[in-house]
Amino acid sequence: MVDGDTIVVNIEGEETKVRFIGVDTAESVHPDDSKNNESGKEASQWTSDLLTGQQVYLEYDIDKTDDYGRTLAYVYLSDGRMVQEELLKAGMAELMTIQPNSKYADRFYDIKQE
Repeated sequence: MVDGDTIVVNIEGEETKVRFIGVDTAESVHPDDSKNNESGKEASQWTSDLLTGQQVYLEYDIDKTDDYGRTLAYVYLSDGRMVQEELLKAGMAELMTIQPNSKYADRFYDIKQE
């Protein structure tokens, strides 16, 4: 676990940082502590509670990595729920579409509007 919108997963024995495509949560582990806040800590804990010890499945979009070397993916639980959608439904994340990775942008927008 890194924070509310970034996790570390084991892919074929290698620890890989995965950034959730399409959503953004408040900061909780930023090097500049003034950027971290309670909402970020809450989102980080929520994501941790949901994913710790769980097997996840990754779906990639067009760009597979970001400028920070993180893998970009849509993350699914073994029951088929998408983590990004769960974050939005729980009010833990905001929309953040960065082209060209916009496969589910309309779906995320609809969830946020509900």
